[in-house]
Amino acid sequence: MDLGYARVDLARQARQGVPEIVYGPGKKASEIAGIVRVLLDRNDGPVLVTRTGPGTAAGVLAHVSGGAYDLDARLIVWRPAAPLGHTVAVVTAGTADGPVAAEAAAVATALGLTVTLVRDVGVAGIHRVLAETETLRDADSVIVVAGMEGALASVVGGLVETPVIAVPTSTGYGAALEGVTALLAMLTSCAAGITVVNIDSGFGAALAAYRLTRRTR
Repeated sequence: MDLGYARVDLARQARQGVPEIVYGPGKKASEIAGIVRVLLDRNDGPVLVTRTGPGTAAGVLAHVSGGAYDLDARLIVWRPAAPLGHTVAVVTAGTADGPVAAEAAAVATALGLTVTLVRDVGVAGIHRVLAETETLRDADSVIVVAGMEGALASVVGGLVETPVIAVPTSTGYGAALEGVTALLAMLTSCAAGITVVNIDSGFGAALAAYRLTRRTR
């Protein structure tokens, strides 16, 4: 549907199982609201707006009622999905990785995944992640959120048999290069089969976990 400022993909849910998800930055609250109204009217699945600050979120919710805003995840959600029976563990290397993990957890929950958060288990204290081994193995998939040198993804990838989705974050000092070092480390991990998404993309990791449920369901 052509709204003039946006062409809304009304068939996304039929093709991929979830309606088009709206990227908030760069859009006016009124524009986001217009897109959301169409998605709510023409689909029956969850409707999400990502990366929205509190001011924009308040403006959108003033136009379109029934949504809920998660400040930590910067996410607005209407009509969250019922639980699908797929569990995902969202694991952070450090507290500074929390905002990216919050986005991953909130998006995954809105799409119907059941999330367990495992916080601050970076490899500088390897006993911390080893103590959570059974929790990680019990999950159907694991999202690992890590900055610095990104080593946590390799450690987790060596502990579990289930899919591991690695999210490099921009956390770190100089040579961390705003997440590039973690990204390259995760891409070259010796733990075979790890999926790697873009820097700071908790959203991308949640969608990857969601896609893993499609055929099994």
